[in-house]
Amino acid sequence: MGDTGEWSIIPLPDPDGHRQRPPGAPQPWEKTDRAQAVREGATGPEPPAPPLCPHCGLSGERRATYYGRHILLEPDMRLPAHMVPAWHRWYVDSNGTAWNSRQDEPAPGAVCRVPHRITCPGLSLEEAGLWRRPEAARAENARRAGQKADEERDPAALPDAG
Repeated sequence: MGDTGEWSIIPLPDPDGHRQRPPGAPQPWEKTDRAQAVREGATGPEPPAPPLCPHCGLSGERRATYYGRHILLEPDMRLPAHMVPAWHRWYVDSNGTAWNSRQDEPAPGAVCRVPHRITCPGLSLEEAGLWRRPEAARAENARRAGQKADEERDPAALPDAG
């Protein structure tokens, strides 16, 4: 950063050094990364926003992906990967980064994570990805979302039943 508080561009020592992009300029792969994030469902709230689902208000386990977006994973839900449909199998590396195995067949005995989106009570099955297996998790999340809404409701706003 220069004396004026502005970033200054330092030419690279090669014939294309004058073509260096200024800091903060869009990178050529950003559109591809955004498209991949949408395709894989990695559309969780970005920090510093809290890791809350915009559809039901429940918290999820937010993980960064290798392409710089975040995914909300269902907390404490690990399933045998062969039971989870392709494109919904998420794994977390030892460094905490989440990645989607896409349509690759899981290794025998593999356990994966499930995105909150497919268990969200605020989305229809079509919006969630047409997977009917996690109905129990969806029902439990619906109960939790209702309980959370009841806790947040102002008792003074309720009519007097007496």
